[in-house]
Amino acid sequence: MLWLPGWGSIGRVTVTDTHGAIDAVWRIESARIIAGVARIVRDVGLAEELAQDALVAALEQWPESGVPNNPGAWLMAIAKRRAIDLIRRKETYQRKLAEMGHQLEIDGDSVEDDVEAILEDHIEDDLLRLVFTACHPVLTTDARVSLTLRLLGGLKTDEIARAFLAPEPTIAQRIVRAKRNLAKAGVEFEVPAGDDLVERLSSVLEVIYLIYNEGYSATAGDDWMRPALCNEALRLGRLLAELMPQEPEVHGLLALMELQASRANARVGPNGEPVLLLDQDRRRWDRLLIRRGLESIDRAWAQEAPPGPYLLQAAIAACHARAAEADDTDWATIAGLYEVLAQVTPSPVVELNRAVALSMAFGPERGLEAVDTLLDEPSLKGYHLLPSVRGDLLFKLGRLAEARVEFERAAGLTRNERERVLLLDRAAAC
Repeated sequence: MLWLPGWGSIGRVTVTDTHGAIDAVWRIESARIIAGVARIVRDVGLAEELAQDALVAALEQWPESGVPNNPGAWLMAIAKRRAIDLIRRKETYQRKLAEMGHQLEIDGDSVEDDVEAILEDHIEDDLLRLVFTACHPVLTTDARVSLTLRLLGGLKTDEIARAFLAPEPTIAQRIVRAKRNLAKAGVEFEVPAGDDLVERLSSVLEVIYLIYNEGYSATAGDDWMRPALCNEALRLGRLLAELMPQEPEVHGLLALMELQASRANARVGPNGEPVLLLDQDRRRWDRLLIRRGLESIDRAWAQEAPPGPYLLQAAIAACHARAAEADDTDWATIAGLYEVLAQVTPSPVVELNRAVALSMAFGPERGLEAVDTLLDEPSLKGYHLLPSVRGDLLFKLGRLAEARVEFERAAGLTRNERERVLLLDRAAAC
């Protein structure tokens, strides 16, 4: 049994508890540690290895010595010392120190001596550099998502594999290739400036949004939602909003995710089945998340910049959040927002959503007319929501035989088992 300094409320705990504490600290602190070390070695792959070395040191020492008062700073100090030792061994120590622009303390009697200095480091700047590096456009979309979850989320390879229903070796290879490609391309560990910032920021936001969407509506598998991915995307979005408070689209994305997350409890029935928006019990919506989402929208509008796609989508989500009952929803405003969104980001999917809003505001005939203009759109040929929406509109118009065909076609296109069952049930109801 061990006493953990600084963890007095826990009391005496076992070695297993210590390992649990280490896992928790790693999940919270790993991104900052990797970012801090990457500033020294200028290589995110190597930085992760050195951070892992610090984790091994904790696993070896903390069961005997106890968890230190500031475990994150302890791990950071060990990782940075390993980085300095590595630079020394490569005989480039003086050159690297010049690049860093300041002297790092590498001697001392104990790691705890370095804690205060480490806490005063520019950790936020390092984290922002890590965000832009992990989401660099030189990588494929899948690689950016996997690397971001690994470096910034602290997820293990098997956790990422489970989340995306992919083989663990595939994810492992993807992460290794991503780190290798960053090094090969000579990607700088820095925050871009000027026009480059706008382009690169869109990549960062896209990665976080992709992670969230996969959690909110799983592409494949037996689960309608994967809450762990939603939570991870929200954490990353909140981190980015703290790091870049002047960027309206950052607040727009965070608002969108928080407003959608507010419905999570009402989106799934008692047996895990999907519950569609208009059928949800709005009393189960999370009012705290709604309030936070609306505050994020206010922060975005306060920047007085033309609205981007995430802020516009957040404004649409806010129309739903403000409606106490489904019948109170301002569908005309939603249709107008989708029209603006289509101008900012032209997309057949946006047009499909606009068609739904038009049907709710002005009747199913108007919506079906808009949907039918999309039937020959190549990018929607395998998109199950096109026949799903069309089936719903036909059902409302009493054209049941046609509706059944559309629902069955949609069921054949989706890879999510929960959604397939829902669509087949709707087909049977016709």
